[in-house]
Amino acid sequence: MNHRNRLIERTRLDIERLEQKERKPATWAGMLFYGGTLGLLFTVPLVAGAYLGRWLDTLVSGYSVRWTISLILLGIALGIYNVLHFLRGKT
Repeated sequence: MNHRNRLIERTRLDIERLEQKERKPATWAGMLFYGGTLGLLFTVPLVAGAYLGRWLDTLVSGYSVRWTISLILLGIALGIYNVLHFLRGKT
C-alpha cells in the first residue's frame, strides 16, 4: 500500500510541474539558445561538407567541383536530418 501512495504522490507532483511549465512563457535567452542549436545542427555538416569537398577537388588535376557540390548536398541532407531528429526528440 505504501508503494501505491508514493506512486500517486509522484504522479501528482509531475502533473503540477507540467501545468506550471505550460503557464510560463519562453524566455528570450531560451529561444536564442534553441535557435542557435538548430542553426549549428544544420550548418556544421554543410560547412564540413564544403571544406572536405573542396580539399578533395584540389587533389584532382584540372578544374573540378564535383566533390564540393556533392558533399555540400550531403551536408544539407545531414543538416536537415539533424534538425528534424532534434525537434522530434524535444516534443
